[in-house]
This record gives sequence, C-alpha cells and structure tokens, in this order.
Amino acid sequence: MQLSTVHRWGWFTLFYMVAVILWGAFVRATGSGAGCGDHWPLCNGVVVPREANVQTIIELTHRLTSGLALVFVLILYFLARRATPRGHSVRRAALWTVGFIIFEALIGAGLVLFELVAQNASMKRMVSMSLHLVNTFALLTSLSLCIWRTSDISLSESSRMSGLKALPFTAAVGLLLVLSGMTGAIAALGDTLFNGVGALPLNAYLSSDTPLLLRLRLIHPVVACLTTALVLYHQAKFFSLFTTRARSFLGWSVSIAAIVQIGLGFVNVQLMAPVWMQLVHLGTGVALWVLFSFFVFLILSNDPDLQQKKTIY
Repeated sequence: MQLSTVHRWGWFTLFYMVAVILWGAFVRATGSGAGCGDHWPLCNGVVVPREANVQTIIELTHRLTSGLALVFVLILYFLARRATPRGHSVRRAALWTVGFIIFEALIGAGLVLFELVAQNASMKRMVSMSLHLVNTFALLTSLSLCIWRTSDISLSESSRMSGLKALPFTAAVGLLLVLSGMTGAIAALGDTLFNGVGALPLNAYLSSDTPLLLRLRLIHPVVACLTTALVLYHQAKFFSLFTTRARSFLGWSVSIAAIVQIGLGFVNVQLMAPVWMQLVHLGTGVALWVLFSFFVFLILSNDPDLQQKKTIY
C-alpha cells in the first residue's frame, strides 16, 4: 500500500465531509432537525419511515450521509495502517479523525435525544452547537493532516512537526477562527429561528426586551472582522514562505478566502440570511479553516526557511 493511495482517499473523504457539513447546515436552516422525532439512531421509531414528509427525508438523508462519512474515515484509517509503520504521523492523524467523527455523531445524537433542534432557542442548544463546530473543525484539521503528510509539498517523516510554542501568534489566529465559527453558528441559529428579522438598530441589541439569541448576533461580525484582519496580517508575516508555486497558491488562498468570507457575511445580512446564502457563507468558512490548517502545517514543519523566522516570535 502506497501513501499516494492514502492521499487520494483523504482528499475524497475531505470533500465528502464538507458536503455532509453543508447538508447538516441545511437541516438546521430548514428546521428539519426534528424530522425523525426524538429517536436516534432510528427515525420516528423505525429504520426507514414509510410515510415521510420533507423534513423527515432531509433529516434521514443527513443521518445516512453522516454514517457513510464514518465508513469513509474508517477506510482511511485502514489504508493509513497498511501504508505506514506504527507511530507514523499519518496513522496517528487518521486515528484522531476516527475519534473526532465518532464524537461528532454523539453530539448529533445528543441534539436529537435532548430535543435541541427545530425551534429550540435555549442556551443548551447554543452551547451544543458551539461544541459541535469546534469538533467539526478538529475533524477537518486531522483529516487535512492526513492529506498534508502524504503530499509532495510536505517534508519527509524524519522532519517532525514542532515549533508551536515559538508561534503563539499563529495559535491565537487559529483560536480566533474557531471563535468566529462558534459565534457564526449562534448567529445562523438566530437567523433560522427569527427568519426575516434582519439587522436591528444598535439600541435593540442592547435592550433586554430583544431575545438573547438575536442580541448575540452582534458578536459575530465584530469577531469576524477582527479575525480577518489578523489572518491577513498573519499571512503577511509569513510571506517569505511563498517560495514555490504550490506554497504561494496556498498562502494567497488563505488571504483571499478570508476577504471573500467577510464580504459574504455582509451580503448575508443584507439579504436577511436566505438558506442558500447561509450555505455559501458556511462553505467558504470551512474552506478558509482547511486552507489555514494546511498553511499552519507548513509553518510547523522543520523548514530551513523558518529557522530565522522562528526567532521573531
């Protein structure tokens, strides 16, 4: 078994995972999370409901595609075990991917079993969705690491990843991206439950008469703007890494995705968050996180170009 096989399957699994994530957002945006009732893994108490409405079909489809994603991740781990020796970073990343996708399924099950779906606007749901987002990002990062460590741009296995302590700014930008995603998930929930409300005057966000979920929407654009500024500054700090066509493409892609994402956010607000726009906004955010993960892998590699750069931090 060759690493190229793991590499190709990793890319396939990553793209499929993004599709599953977007369909999960479609489930939330259409209020279909309760389409199978409070049953899990069964749907309305049966394996396949005979008389299913649209919401049931949407939710059942998400469960089936999520289950298939788990199968694809298990295949990735099997391929990694066949292609690499014990202790190899690819094998470890594949194992982490398995762990994260299992936890992803458990969070999804919890949302259904505790009825934190449909029109539920409780704090428990907001916390659960934030946790869901963090785990999804971790899943994408571990999957991306499998791809990175089997790619031509990555260094050999003898060059261990190191230097995170020397790059606190990179870690801070990553945490801000996660926080932006968490606040975005809460804002999207508010757009779903209060569809058509649109942007509110500033005094309404500060009023206790306004529902908490609507007031929290104000946090996301502030965090997103700050995150975008720091992402662009981060890419400028590591501009010296843009030494090859592949590296330059990766570096500029992160910057462009960040700019496009902030623009889509403002458009989303102006259009009052239609479902299709929410999916485009989320898809770009997921792409930004994956691209940033790849760029961080480049930074953390023991690259000769970084020996002087490390001393700055």
